[in-house]
Amino acid sequence: MDTIERTSDLVDTEELVACAAALKPALRRRQRETENNRRVPEESVAELKSAGLYKVIQPARYGGYELDLWTFARCAAEIGAGCGSTAWVYSTAAAHQWQIGMYDDRAQAEVWGKTPDAISASSYSPGGKAVAVEGGYKITGKWLYCSGVLNADWMILGVLIAEDVDAEPTSQGYILVPKSDYEIEDNWDVVGLIGTGSNDVIINDLFVPSHRMLLLDEALSGNPPGSAVNRHALWRIPFFAAISLCLCAPAIGMAQGALETYLEMVGARKTRGAALSQPQSMAEFPTIQTRVAEAAAAIDASKMLIRRDCQEIMCLMAEGQKLTVQERARNKGDLSFAVKMARQAVDLLYESVGGAGLSNDSKTQRYWRDVHSASKHISMNWDMCSTLYGRVLLGLPSGTAQF
Repeated sequence: MDTIERTSDLVDTEELVACAAALKPALRRRQRETENNRRVPEESVAELKSAGLYKVIQPARYGGYELDLWTFARCAAEIGAGCGSTAWVYSTAAAHQWQIGMYDDRAQAEVWGKTPDAISASSYSPGGKAVAVEGGYKITGKWLYCSGVLNADWMILGVLIAEDVDAEPTSQGYILVPKSDYEIEDNWDVVGLIGTGSNDVIINDLFVPSHRMLLLDEALSGNPPGSAVNRHALWRIPFFAAISLCLCAPAIGMAQGALETYLEMVGARKTRGAALSQPQSMAEFPTIQTRVAEAAAAIDASKMLIRRDCQEIMCLMAEGQKLTVQERARNKGDLSFAVKMARQAVDLLYESVGGAGLSNDSKTQRYWRDVHSASKHISMNWDMCSTLYGRVLLGLPSGTAQF
């Protein structure tokens, strides 16, 4: 598979984004089912696969489109406007297609060689220990918050690596494990993003061959093993410079979905109010108009911010340049701030829905719960990201090399 026609040359990015947007009505109809079952329905996954949406940043050598970060973000946001949980699972799995492209090609072939539409879930925090043995590693551990594990064919799991069983770990990495090799502990019982099925994964004394380990240093290098066969600029992007986009984009989409469904509700709703003798459309209330305008502006601002960063990253990588510490810190802060604006936009809308917004059938309350849950992720948490960004702006050490 050393040569292949670039699939992206045959894909219209606007058509792909339009395909994502066209799924919104069906995903909205399944929101309640997705929550009740605490997992994304296989019907939804099948529709996403049929539309080619998992291919957006997958290597062309295995049928992917090798497009760009902004196209990926737009697709994830459109799915998020349909269903928050579905978007969270879709976006992380689609981003993993990019990450798997960083692995040794033997690992890529195992994942996609016979099943080109295989998808994966992940838990990046090192929940297990990898002990070096001949030909690979022995793995034991428990990993939390494995979003999409019930829909996944593979898991990407963070591990601490030790030279032998009694030694202290000296490095970190990410192992690839097929679903036949791990146990799922069904314990996802939460208030938001309920349908992500983010259960725990358990592994006990499993052998993993060395080619299915991606070292953290390799992932951050801009020159991972997979870049030897995947030559697109995507595989020159350091892992932490782009991976959090898969959490930000769905959150922006949740806010967009909240606005779209709120506008539908307001347009059809009439109320008397305390001082009104005749029913009046809610759309006529100035306070409603102000909330809608401010929410729409916040969502637009969040999209523009992320578009700028995505396009700059792609341009720098295409030119063979590297991201500076200042650019990396800014981009990390921008992702979190975009989610903060998205959350505030949904708050503006939800504060005015009245008693009807408390119903479990209300989509506004579901977007509200989902976007608040998304903003709690450590990579999207403004308290953490803002201090990192602020330190760099002030000329102080960032406090971490991993961002």
